[in-house]
Amino acid sequence: MKQLSFTDAESHLKRKQTRKEKFLNQMEELVPWGVFLPIIDSFYPKMHNKGRQLYPLEMMLCVHLIHNR
Repeated sequence: MKQLSFTDAESHLKRKQTRKEKFLNQMEELVPWGVFLPIIDSFYPKMHNKGRQLYPLEMMLCVHLIHNR
């Protein structure tokens, strides 16, 4: 990971948080990912040799929850 310069760190701390960032932070705090992922994993399709690569399960769950908010 690239180290932040003093200017980057200062601007990062002063920047106002957007509504989207606030929502995603709240969702991260409220959703028990560790509970849901093992349950859903048994139903999520597994990768095969042919076809497109599947999206990660965590990403798909997050998209589903955002879509239904």
